[in-house]
Amino acid sequence: QASQEELKAAYRRLCMLYHPDKHRDPELKSQAERLFNLVHQAYEVLSDPQTRAIYDIYGRRGLEMEGWEVVERKRTAAEIREEFERLQREREERRLQQRTNPKGTISVGIDATDLFDRYDEEYEDVPGSSFPQIEINKMHISQSIEAPLTSTDTAILSGNLSTQNGNGGGSINLALRRVTSAKGWGELEFGAGDLHGPLFGLKIFRNLTPRCFITTNCALQFSSRGVRPGLTTVLARNLDKNTMGYLQWRWGIQSAMNTSIVRDTKTSHFTVAMQLGIPHSFMMVSYQHKFQDEDQTRVKGSLKVGFFGTIVEYGAERKISRHSVLGATVSVGVPQGVSLKIKLNRASQTYFFPVHLTDQLLPSAVFYATVGPLVIYFAMHRLVIKPYLRAQKERELEKQRESTASDILQKKQEAEAAVRLMQESVRRIIEAEEARMGLIVVNAWYGKFVNDNSRKNEKVKVIDVTVPLQCLVKDSKLILTEASKAGLPGFYDPCVGEEKSLKVLYQFRGVLHQVMSADNEALRIPKQ
Repeated sequence: QASQEELKAAYRRLCMLYHPDKHRDPELKSQAERLFNLVHQAYEVLSDPQTRAIYDIYGRRGLEMEGWEVVERKRTAAEIREEFERLQREREERRLQQRTNPKGTISVGIDATDLFDRYDEEYEDVPGSSFPQIEINKMHISQSIEAPLTSTDTAILSGNLSTQNGNGGGSINLALRRVTSAKGWGELEFGAGDLHGPLFGLKIFRNLTPRCFITTNCALQFSSRGVRPGLTTVLARNLDKNTMGYLQWRWGIQSAMNTSIVRDTKTSHFTVAMQLGIPHSFMMVSYQHKFQDEDQTRVKGSLKVGFFGTIVEYGAERKISRHSVLGATVSVGVPQGVSLKIKLNRASQTYFFPVHLTDQLLPSAVFYATVGPLVIYFAMHRLVIKPYLRAQKERELEKQRESTASDILQKKQEAEAAVRLMQESVRRIIEAEEARMGLIVVNAWYGKFVNDNSRKNEKVKVIDVTVPLQCLVKDSKLILTEASKAGLPGFYDPCVGEEKSLKVLYQFRGVLHQVMSADNEALRIPKQ
């Protein structure tokens, strides 16, 4: 984004710094020539609108491609960018055609009521009756894939299988979705299963205003009893920046009217809903708090009251790896009893394990359902997950270091050469700053700092950048933009792939100050 004036100013400053004629020592003169040539090449590329556009889009490789001199020199920067965007669209369409976006859910229901609801007299004559019976009583598997046909048409194939207490069935569905405009889309659905007959459906989504949309879903279910029609309509509106209101009307097998308000912010998620319908009418309130930590921890609770009884749920979820989120919820209800629901999200796959503990309200069941998962999680996290993630991160860093070793070595040599060439300029800058009681960099370090006691076994990896920073001081000011500081003259990356900071101890108006800045954070000193 730099202007031509900014480029010229930077070019003149670096030319004065690296000009070979300013250095008498043969070794320094040789290093100065190499760096001076690099600066000159960079300025030649960036000062020409055509080559700058090619470099911005294609990088150094674009400048080395044959044919640019004959073909591209006749094109303006805007035409080059337009050509690049066209190629990008073609690549995006190819990637779109290759993407299937698979989603799946596996649910395994476990009956563990024998742990709490046992009746000893029934087990007196049964061999092995001293051990509680824990069994899987239901399972559900569903999977869907998307096949983009064109940029506006998508085919979605989905299927599911369910079984409970030895009885089950399945179905398969095909949906064709077309995006009709920026305001809406339509979808046709065809399905069949062994428990139900053929299904035909139509779904329409439409933005009515920038803050309001409507979704309508019509379905015809064919069976031996005849045709059962169904209609669901949802009207939604943005009440404010973080709040949505929904009105839903469902007619058919389970007719109902539902209204809900959902407020979602950076730190919380709140829902209140009320439904009047057949067979279920209820009121529900739920709240989720989002902690702003690295593991994206969330704690939630809800209360649901209706004709079916009362259910209280509470739980938590946490990110355990880059693509995995683990959650657990305790459900306590009348007359439902106590259940523990464990959920693992891995990328686009969901694994769900509802464990039914008891049909009664037993404090012991509530206690074990709450404490048990916490103890197991913290033990697994300390003994298995944390060591695995640490080892994985070390492997990735090692691989990254190996792949960039030669490049980093070259950057290091260039940085060390630049520092040697800066010495004379820095001496003059310091003399000028001392005369006006201005900005003098006493010490500066760049790299990985370890201040946390929990990371005291990690190694500090920093380089001294006092000279390069002092060289950037102009009129008693040091200004660094939002970019990695590894690219500054006299800098290089001492710890590839790791978090870096810049620590500066400086003197201004005769008073010592200290500042610490993240790698990509802008810095301006002296501070106001």
